[in-house]
Amino acid sequence: MSRPTRAPGRLARYGFGVAEGDGGARAADLLGPEGLRLWQPVEQEPVDEVAAELLAALSRAADPDLALRQLHRIVEADSRTTNGSASDRDTDGSAGSPLLAELHTDPGLRRRLIAVLGASAALGDHLVAHPEHYRALRTAPDGVAPNAEGRLEPTDGGNPVAALRTAYRLALLRIAAADLTGGRGLEQTMAALSALADATLSAAYEIAVGELAEGTERPRLAVVAMGKCGGGELNYVSDVDVIFVAAEDDDLPAATLVATRLIHICGLVAWPVDAALRPEGSRGPLVRTLASHLAYYRRWARTWEFQALLKARPAAGDLPLAQEWIDQLAPLVWRAAERPEAVEDVRAMRRRIIDHIPPKELEREIKRGPGGLRDIEFAVQLLQLVHGRGDETLRPPGTIPALRALVAGGYVGRADGEALLRGYRFLRTVEHRLQLQGLRRTHTVPAEPGALRWLAAALDFTAAPGRSAVESFRAEWVTHATEVRRLHAKLLYRPLLESVARVPADGLRLTPEAARNRLEILGFADPAGALRHLQALTGGLSRTAAIQRTLLPVLLSEFADAPEPDRGLLNYRKVSDKLGSTPWYLRLLRDGGPVARRLARVLALSRYVADLLARDPEALRLLAEENELAPRSPEVLREGFLAAAARHTDPVEATSAVRALRRRELVRVACADVLCRAGALAPSPTRPDGANRPAPGLSDITAVGTALADVTDATLAAALRAAQASQPAPEGLRFAVIGMGRLGGYESNYLSDADVLFVYDPPPGSSESAASAAAHAIAEELRRLLGVPAPDPPLGVDADLRPEGRQGPLVRSLAAYAAYYARWSRVWEAQALLRARFVCGDADLGAEFEAMIEPVRYPADGLTREQVVEIRRIKARVENERLPRGADPATHTKLGRGGLADVEWAVQLVQLRHAGAIPELRGTRTLDALAAAERAGLIDPADAAEMAAGWSLAAQVRNALMLVRGRAGDQLPRHGVELAGVVRLLGRDDPGEFLDEYLRTGRRSRAAAERVLDA
Repeated sequence: MSRPTRAPGRLARYGFGVAEGDGGARAADLLGPEGLRLWQPVEQEPVDEVAAELLAALSRAADPDLALRQLHRIVEADSRTTNGSASDRDTDGSAGSPLLAELHTDPGLRRRLIAVLGASAALGDHLVAHPEHYRALRTAPDGVAPNAEGRLEPTDGGNPVAALRTAYRLALLRIAAADLTGGRGLEQTMAALSALADATLSAAYEIAVGELAEGTERPRLAVVAMGKCGGGELNYVSDVDVIFVAAEDDDLPAATLVATRLIHICGLVAWPVDAALRPEGSRGPLVRTLASHLAYYRRWARTWEFQALLKARPAAGDLPLAQEWIDQLAPLVWRAAERPEAVEDVRAMRRRIIDHIPPKELEREIKRGPGGLRDIEFAVQLLQLVHGRGDETLRPPGTIPALRALVAGGYVGRADGEALLRGYRFLRTVEHRLQLQGLRRTHTVPAEPGALRWLAAALDFTAAPGRSAVESFRAEWVTHATEVRRLHAKLLYRPLLESVARVPADGLRLTPEAARNRLEILGFADPAGALRHLQALTGGLSRTAAIQRTLLPVLLSEFADAPEPDRGLLNYRKVSDKLGSTPWYLRLLRDGGPVARRLARVLALSRYVADLLARDPEALRLLAEENELAPRSPEVLREGFLAAAARHTDPVEATSAVRALRRRELVRVACADVLCRAGALAPSPTRPDGANRPAPGLSDITAVGTALADVTDATLAAALRAAQASQPAPEGLRFAVIGMGRLGGYESNYLSDADVLFVYDPPPGSSESAASAAAHAIAEELRRLLGVPAPDPPLGVDADLRPEGRQGPLVRSLAAYAAYYARWSRVWEAQALLRARFVCGDADLGAEFEAMIEPVRYPADGLTREQVVEIRRIKARVENERLPRGADPATHTKLGRGGLADVEWAVQLVQLRHAGAIPELRGTRTLDALAAAERAGLIDPADAAEMAAGWSLAAQVRNALMLVRGRAGDQLPRHGVELAGVVRLLGRDDPGEFLDEYLRTGRRSRAAAERVLDA
């Protein structure tokens, strides 16, 4: 057949020939004089306006070539059934086909039919076989579109199964047409498909019952929809999951016949019926009685079986029996999450599904693959199992209604919920289009370019400048899949889930009566007061209150593990009152991994941390990141503190900024300290910080002391910079701060003052008095700035260890220090200098000071006998005079037997006697010097071990006392909540056993220290 060569090219503008790859040649045949006669090959244009309308409609189809081919086939088939000819034409330009005429007069029919033909080859084939069925898509005389709600309409035919198949296909055709033309959204389409499945099951049920042998009594048999059908979210082609339930044993024989026949009928009519979710799966009986089901689920059912029951819904047969079955099983479903393994079971099931996907399909799977529909469904279902026990609003079977309920209840963030909803709608729409094309069960995005072009067009993606429709589809798919994968991991692996799951269901319902009873059971001393806090936190209908109702059952359990649960709840309320209105606070607690439980632990165990958080509640963000609970390096701290001070010209404002940073660092270290023995809550930085140190904790007391000393060093450096900027001084004046005591030894605790010496060096040729006055002003200003009343923890600057103590000048020149130590220094001053180190100021001056005191603190000839006796005498006097009245020497961590002072005096005596000859002993840290003395053979290894154990335990207890009390204290009580708090912080269980351990360790440490002192 001949045709003008350019005709196909013109038709290509309508989209014809793209799929065929022939530039529209095949379309020209179908549309030309020997086809539908809608196209004039010579004029290269439609034959008339009617043809132009139809061509324009075909061009908008997902696959114009497919739509045209199917339309041509239907017209031919329709013509044959009416004894007409597709080539006959009326004089007015209309084709002789009644279908083509109706497509002109009924724009709704034209839009619906062509949309179906371009998107579904299978439905097109059905219409070719049954061309009269296109009439199901006609617009009603009143302009209403055909019903697409999934109802079966009666059809003629003697064979009931064949009639049901026809009715099913007609209903499916109407649903697809409404879906493809925007007449119904995704949720309406899923609901219609599910309703159609119910109607089909019911019709098949009645056919099966009607086929029972005469005289057989109608059994009481319920068909319970499960899976997507149960959730009201069925897709176009899917197995329909069901469970069959008989009322009594007498019903079983007939019920089994009906169920078997129903499965067979549905397979012939629509889709396979899958009853594998029943107890024991395919190995178990097809039909069980209600009693048999209950017995199985009570004893044998696994977590995934209860998860499947979330979707259960009466579908066909005896509907009251189906509802009774669901109601009887509901208590078991909503207790399933309390099983110890439940949460991990759900997670493991999701991982197994992914593992079974063929590798070549993994990235193209929109249902089972990562970032697919299963990720959303499993996350939603796990949250339902855990939180639905106490909140009945979370129990709808459908994924979208359940997700909306989770968002409304505050269990999922609004932004996260919206992202999941968008992802679910997109992925389900893709799945629908893929399945509709061939009415074939598939969830895999095709790899073939032509199929991808069709899919993009079916999803209404169009080409844009620089990007094809396929590229636009891929970009959106990747965006949704990535976000779904992220949120799936965030929700499914949320640490709070295990904690909520461990709370009994009654504990999740915070009604006043239930809450009061639970508070009493948990050990709250004042249940009425605690209940008032709960009511203040959870009262009302706000989203904030809803999230609090989710969090508090878990937090109450954490508070109950502390010696004073009431204090933990009170502290939590204080923090919540300050931050409850901020958008990030409750979201962080709900979604921020272990943040909620970490916060509960620190608030319940540490008044010190609770006080800091009350002043700076935003610091609790540190609990969200592992690396935020690692100490900052000295360099990072110093740089940050100096930068903060430099941003202010006023010295008070500069120091306030520095003190605020110090407060934040104290929160960091203290929180890590409290959490270090908290099991899964303990911080575990993924990368080392600065000096490659681990996160500090009570288990590593030297790390705590070093971290706190580093913070103090940075604070002093920044405050000194502010003080120097505000005080005039001679040009070239050098000034340095020397750390002493626990600061110098890197053994600071949370409430330590900064023991320091101030040293200056006047510039050459300047007046000594002027330099001294300027240095004195700088030192006084430094102390004043750090002592200004403020909400931040104070840092006292103590210079009492200077020569002549408080009677001596606050600041001395380097030369004056040298003269004093050369002439007047006593042995206790040399002992104090063992911990001296440069902290801040002029580094060269600090090094010169350290060099100047070397012969004083490390005498070349050691100590004379008289000096040794003097040290022992001073130590005895300190024990007698400085131990507080009424203090228990056995449990006083600083001055008690085997405590800090005993070990430090013994080690320092060894340093004074031998460091002049043994350089390895020269250091400011107690444990380092003790280890060096042992290596040098100066202390017996056994004695060194006992002293190290005694010093470490005393230091740990002293820090723990400060954390628990929120104030300084050296006395370990022998009973009470403070002892219990210390024991809890140290990771022990029994206060009595711990006290015995402390006393035993102290006695051994004391004996070892005395042997060293008497040597």
